[in-house]
Amino acid sequence: MIGVIDTEGDCAEWDFPADPGAVRTARAVVRKQLAAWGLASLGDVTVLLVSELVTNSLRHASGPIGVRLVRPAGPLDTLLVEVSDPLPDPPQERDAAPDDEGGRGIQLVARASRRWGTRQGSTGKTGKTVWFELVLPG
Repeated sequence: MIGVIDTEGDCAEWDFPADPGAVRTARAVVRKQLAAWGLASLGDVTVLLVSELVTNSLRHASGPIGVRLVRPAGPLDTLLVEVSDPLPDPPQERDAAPDDEGGRGIQLVARASRRWGTRQGSTGKTGKTVWFELVLPG
């Protein structure tokens, strides 16, 4: 079951179980939130990258997956997107062979976003967060 942590104001946050249906649900709630913020034009790329990162979390971690969107306040021109899971190991960017069925998710994030990175869980928490920024239209 999806856990809605917050969708008010400039931040929206959800927790998903480590279940294959989490990818589809994450795509839907992210698209809906972006539309509510008037950022529907970022929907396709944001949903694609969130889908890749949630899929990576499902493949490699066994606990809940968090997704967080932060809409910029003030003069900032980027949308911050974060995907967290309980596995502490950062994702590895790899060179996928033409016939490989996987291995391109982090490459997509790196090429489609303004910046991206990872950070360890905050004090007292295990795991990691993979984040990326997308430039706002206009």
